[in-house]
Amino acid sequence: MTGSSGTPHGQVIVVGAGLTGLATALSLARNGVRVLVLEASELVGGAAAFSGGQVWVGANHVAAAAGYDDDLARVARYVRAIGSGDPGHLDESAMVRWLTCAPEAARYWEALGAVRWQVIPELPDYHRHADGATQGGRYLTAAPTAAEDLGDWLRLLRISPYFPVGKSYAEMLREGRRRSLLGQGAAGDAPAFGRAQRGSSQPLRTPEVLTFGPGVVAGFLREVIGDPRIRLSLSTRVTGLVANTDGVVRGVRTENAEREHRVEDGPVVLATSTFDWNPDLVREFLGLEPDDFGSVAPTSLRGDAVTLARSVGGDVARLPATSTPMKPGWRAENETGFAYGPEYAMPHSFIVDETGSRFCDDSYWVDIIEKVMDPVSPRRPFFLIWDSRHHQRYGLGETPPGGVYAGPDVRSASSLSELATELGINAPALVRTAAAFSENARKGVDPDFGRGSVPYVSRFVGDPDSEWGPVLGPVDEPPYFGMRMRLVSTGIGSSGVRIDGDGRVLDGSGTSIPGLYAVGSCAALTTSGSGYNSGFALGRGLTLAYLVAHELAGVPVPYPHPRHRRIETDEGEPHDQR
Repeated sequence: MTGSSGTPHGQVIVVGAGLTGLATALSLARNGVRVLVLEASELVGGAAAFSGGQVWVGANHVAAAAGYDDDLARVARYVRAIGSGDPGHLDESAMVRWLTCAPEAARYWEALGAVRWQVIPELPDYHRHADGATQGGRYLTAAPTAAEDLGDWLRLLRISPYFPVGKSYAEMLREGRRRSLLGQGAAGDAPAFGRAQRGSSQPLRTPEVLTFGPGVVAGFLREVIGDPRIRLSLSTRVTGLVANTDGVVRGVRTENAEREHRVEDGPVVLATSTFDWNPDLVREFLGLEPDDFGSVAPTSLRGDAVTLARSVGGDVARLPATSTPMKPGWRAENETGFAYGPEYAMPHSFIVDETGSRFCDDSYWVDIIEKVMDPVSPRRPFFLIWDSRHHQRYGLGETPPGGVYAGPDVRSASSLSELATELGINAPALVRTAAAFSENARKGVDPDFGRGSVPYVSRFVGDPDSEWGPVLGPVDEPPYFGMRMRLVSTGIGSSGVRIDGDGRVLDGSGTSIPGLYAVGSCAALTTSGSGYNSGFALGRGLTLAYLVAHELAGVPVPYPHPRHRRIETDEGEPHDQR
């Protein structure tokens, strides 16, 4: 086998066994290449297995077959539009490469047997008013995968505690995410499966079918473990890259759980996701200290790709901190020590700063992050306030409805004034804020900040049975509850290793470093710039895995792609359905 440099490779080394690492390995193996996958943790799946399994692919074949209308020119207009507020961070060439190749990559993974795609029903793009937005069809996820297909590897797959794994998207959207996650149907059925002991992310009983993030990863893992050309080594951390005197990366140094060291030879693909558990990199890229930051991603995400790339001259791209897809979250007693969920967007709650004032659409994380992280007037610290109806109907994290809150930061009081004092919030202002919010919520509106006006939010995280609307409801029934919130990352750091449109790692001059590639969320999201939409990370990651694997296998995908002109000329032609 011959790589793009013309140098024969005995094997390719993939660093990380998340979704994009597994996908890269699978494609290489199917092209006849031997692959060694090195994973620092004891489990596979990475951040993707903790996710909702949303894979955003514009103008895809699955949506076309289902009757959705879309085309590549419209897709490109949307990506440009959502980053137009700070356009200097968008790599136009890389964006075009991603968007034109993504539909082909989606078909490719299906043809390999790694996934059977389904459109997530009736889920609109985040930014509904942006040019090129659609009301559905761009979000793909995997059809359910039988858990038994993984055999003994099932116990080594991360199972997301943040989504109702085993249920379908249609079921979750019908029931509401929070109720579905708790295992309660509309009639309040008993939980389908519970959590293991504190400190573990694995359920007491794994569902018979895998859906959401674990479902997407499972199909790729099934194919990987069945291919003799792939070796998968867990609990093995890559500690360094090996380069020759010409700067060509030709291998890695590793350390395993027994602290045994070895050197492996071959070109390297970095697929280690992001930097959530490296406080220095969080400070560098996000400007956040530990009191304001947390993560629900696996604790193995320590920014290794950034460190490794820098060690051989690789550059990093810094995107605005406000573009990083974080969620409002809180300290919790679980594996990572943090939690996030739809509770902040459920009816009978709102968010304030320490002055007791609301400052954003507090059901929509995009607006929350922009305001909390505002470089001129940041709204930190910020607090979630809720009443007894929220407590009785939704609970919080692993605390079921009506239960005793386990989180260390939750405070309660019989009045809003007392609660404000407990939290260090201006008490008279909080009382006024709650009164105004409640009065409007009874009318089903939020004229101040538009809570409930984003269709994606109402559809994806709200309570479809709430009488005031999926994310609205008065906050006026004691006792009252509140806690200081954190900005909680989910393993998608917009800043990261700088790459070109084909996943080649670049140095400070923009020149590719031979033998070194990056896929997945360790690579900066310059393909979408300062804009973000759920599913971008997995959609781009699987596209990069497709491109990188084909280049290393000596069968690169043509550039420019034949579909390239459809974006450049903005002709709005129907996408290719071959």
